[in-house]
Amino acid sequence: MHRTILIFALLTLTLAHAQSPDIRSGDGLLRAMHDRYKSSWYQTLTFTQKSTTYKADGTSTAETWYEAALLPGKLRIDIGAPADGNGYVLVDGTVSIVQKGKVVDTRPLVNMLLVLGFDVYRQDPETTIKVVTSESYDLSKFREDTWEGRPAYVVGADKGDLKSKQFWVAKDTLLFVREVEPAREDATKRDDIRFTDYRPLAGAWVAARVEVYSENKLVFSEDYTDIQAGVKLDAAVFDPQQFSATHWEK
Repeated sequence: MHRTILIFALLTLTLAHAQSPDIRSGDGLLRAMHDRYKSSWYQTLTFTQKSTTYKADGTSTAETWYEAALLPGKLRIDIGAPADGNGYVLVDGTVSIVQKGKVVDTRPLVNMLLVLGFDVYRQDPETTIKVVTSESYDLSKFREDTWEGRPAYVVGADKGDLKSKQFWVAKDTLLFVREVEPAREDATKRDDIRFTDYRPLAGAWVAARVEVYSENKLVFSEDYTDIQAGVKLDAAVFDPQQFSATHWEK
């Protein structure tokens, strides 16, 4: 009987260790995030987004956006009514800005929220490591901390440092929960971006709310509804030149 108990205890410890890898570095964390969900994370995602901008005078304005993602690397955002033809198309590190159905600008842009919140679970971890490193996140800086009362991993900054580029990942679920980066409008300021309200979705997870803080104040939020995974998306949906002719809702 004692031998049976001992064998059961050892088996339990072995399974626990297998489910909770010994993570000791930033690149090790990115590999573990991928390995945890590589067989279950969805490839396509669509949702309706309420985008709220909070102003310094205490008022706010809201817009409806429609988004579609093909993972890894592709995201389309329709701003306002799809028939208006306004939005963005992000494809593998490049963003195209579309106004009234016409591309008015194309430029390099790595959306780290797409990379760390979604792509990491679908693409080769070495690709993610390369992207994160090229965006100046120091993967050698790695520690454990607490976020919203739960254990978390932090990559890119020492304790107390909220200036350096960094990302936070929940220790138990290995889900991305926070990123700190320079504000695009003013590099002297920092955007503190948080993924919240995680919900199960098609064998994986989705954060139904995103919050952006600047100087410790909430300046922008995204709330998702009509969230669907596994939607069939034509490649043309992510072709900026076909922005007006194709849409995932049509």
